[in-house]
Amino acid sequence: MEATNLLYRDPALYDAVQSDSMSAEMCQTLIELHRPDARTLIDFGCGTGRDLEILAKRFECIGVDFQPGMVDHAHQVRPGLDIRTGDMRTARLGKRMDVVTCMGNSLAYVHDSEEISQVFTTFAAHARPGALLVLCSPVAPITQTEPTVATVDTPRGTATVTIRHEWDLRTQINTMHRHWVLPSGDEAQDEIRRRVLFPRELERYVEDAGFEVLDMADGTGAGLTGPTAYTVARYTRD
Repeated sequence: MEATNLLYRDPALYDAVQSDSMSAEMCQTLIELHRPDARTLIDFGCGTGRDLEILAKRFECIGVDFQPGMVDHAHQVRPGLDIRTGDMRTARLGKRMDVVTCMGNSLAYVHDSEEISQVFTTFAAHARPGALLVLCSPVAPITQTEPTVATVDTPRGTATVTIRHEWDLRTQINTMHRHWVLPSGDEAQDEIRRRVLFPRELERYVEDAGFEVLDMADGTGAGLTGPTAYTVARYTRD
């Protein structure tokens, strides 16, 4: 991931690209709906802590991310947050929280089925009885073959990115190829590979780890229609 994703090499650009993300607000809405008494939260795959900074206004939070560069950037720009470097397949913080979250497609970067099970074991290891699990992950591929072009406002000016997707049904890997033209005029390319877990498949991982699925929706109010879903589950074990 670190070698292929430009945003992991440039955390400030990552923050700029994610500036319009509503993940934290959606997460907070789901917590208020299903566990309004929640006080503590751990976020796996927290990146630079942008969402965690919002959630920390309401909850006592810990963030964990695999990328040391992202964690270092978070410590510089959000020094008040408790963000730690860790691998969500194996991390054990010795704490059990009211809410466990994993957003921003972080789960999709784990491609191997056994390792996905390990991630859910980590979620369970940090969940109190009755805790909520809130996930944001792709549940259907993006199969559009025509490239799309977007602009991104960054602290150094406007960047342009051309995006093309590929879908491999056998591996369930959706690959996004990006070609960047940066404000300096320099060009860069990166590639992001995400594992799509279809809804029934995702439910199985959730349930095998001791959680009961409460809801799965794409955040539009129209049920489950888009490629990305928010999954909410409750931990049912002691």
